[in-house]
Amino acid sequence: MGKFAIKMVKTGIKFDLKTSNGEVIATSEIYTSRSACLNGIESVRKNAPEAEAVDVE
Repeated sequence: MGKFAIKMVKTGIKFDLKTSNGEVIATSEIYTSRSACLNGIESVRKNAPEAEAVDVE
């Protein structure tokens, strides 16, 4: 099972979505607060299961 890793950076706070083996498969924007970051995580949790994979090239 994957996990969300929250990290403070110089300009704010962000999260990475990591696989069970630690590979980063998604990185968020930089948020100004922890609560905004957590809202971003909840949005991914809510919307990702329905996302389709498409070729853009």
